[in-house]
Amino acid sequence: MSLRVAIVGSGPAGIYTAEALTKQAGEPVEIDVLDRLPTPYGLVRYGVAPDHTSIKSIAGYLRKVLELPSVRFLGGVELGSDVTVDDLAACYDAVVYCTGAMVDRHLGIAGEDLPGSVAATDFVNWYCGHPDVPPDAFSLDSAEVAVIGVGNVAVDVVRILAKTADELRSTDVPQEVLDRLAKSQVTTIHMIGRRGPEHAKFTLKELRELGELTNCDVLVRPDEAGSGELGELSRQIRGNVEVLRSWSSRTPSGRPRRLDVRFWLRPVEILGAGRVEALRLERTRLSEGRVVGTGEYETIPAGMVLRSVGYQSVPLPGVPFDTATMTVPNTAGRVGEGQYVAGWLKRGPTGVIGTNKSDAAETVRTLLADLAARPERPEPGARLEDVLAARGVRPVTYTNWLAIEAAEAALALSLGRGEHVKLVGRPAMLAAFTPATPEP
Repeated sequence: MSLRVAIVGSGPAGIYTAEALTKQAGEPVEIDVLDRLPTPYGLVRYGVAPDHTSIKSIAGYLRKVLELPSVRFLGGVELGSDVTVDDLAACYDAVVYCTGAMVDRHLGIAGEDLPGSVAATDFVNWYCGHPDVPPDAFSLDSAEVAVIGVGNVAVDVVRILAKTADELRSTDVPQEVLDRLAKSQVTTIHMIGRRGPEHAKFTLKELRELGELTNCDVLVRPDEAGSGELGELSRQIRGNVEVLRSWSSRTPSGRPRRLDVRFWLRPVEILGAGRVEALRLERTRLSEGRVVGTGEYETIPAGMVLRSVGYQSVPLPGVPFDTATMTVPNTAGRVGEGQYVAGWLKRGPTGVIGTNKSDAAETVRTLLADLAARPERPEPGARLEDVLAARGVRPVTYTNWLAIEAAEAALALSLGRGEHVKLVGRPAMLAAFTPATPEP
């Protein structure tokens, strides 16, 4: 009798979990990797910036796992609407939830709900072609944009705003999005951090990329770059501060766009009559390790405010959830009998893509130890495909996904653009493998 395991989520955490199961299980194993989207790879496809091709290449590694004989991809299957926790419990020996951190944190300030105030995750999903965000979601018709946050996601957003459409033409950005980027009216970008340069979360490699932009002057104010000794800082942070200080001596060279990297400022209100028009900021300082306001304010014009101040998971129907940590409570990945968790849903939005590999391995060790400790393991009483068929749900198979991928390659060839151009929306993806209905 084969061990049957369902994995909910086909991003890195989910696929690394499938790989760990194939390597650690001492018996035959059947693994179904479910995803609500018709495409696999999660944030590798819809979170990594399109011009970061070296990072996106990890999809090649994940592909090999999905092509293992013991692994099956079932896309377009959503927990809560298509299947329930009870359904999965009846069909599998164990279930592992790996749905990541899908929403952003809010600023909690007045005006945050104005049109033009949006999550950076929505903007990332837009330029990455996520089917939940239509290509007309952003028009980029404002001259000035404020990006709140100084992490790698904020840097990615800033870089896409600063680059020309021609610089992104060879990437997999959807053509509809590329057309809108080509019409962008953005000339000034403000990237704003509550603390100083030594507290910024971006990596040195990402930061240096901003300094290499050919279409954008990148500037830092000398009074915000800091002047203290760097000896006690880590190598990574010291590198960041040194780069930022070097930018503070720059003068604008007249490039089409300008990026002002700001520090020691926190948003206190988004202003506008009917939509975002400006952002009010308060100067900050550290007091006993905490950020406090100084009572000094400034207002910058902005037609769009993108918040990138952290991400969090959302509850899954029928799965325990801790609203304090925004994670599924677990012990080394164990949630309850037959239920497990891995990835950001398990530990919060920390680490890099590779961190999910060791995290998944820990969860799988827990899962296999639990199964080995059972005196008897009853055979699951149903097959998921039968449950789905009874409800009229037709999963997207791995073969279907390859057809979507082939259609994206053909689209790129027809447009004279790179290797792939993403299809926009579920209907276009499904049409890639669904035969057209003959004319009557």
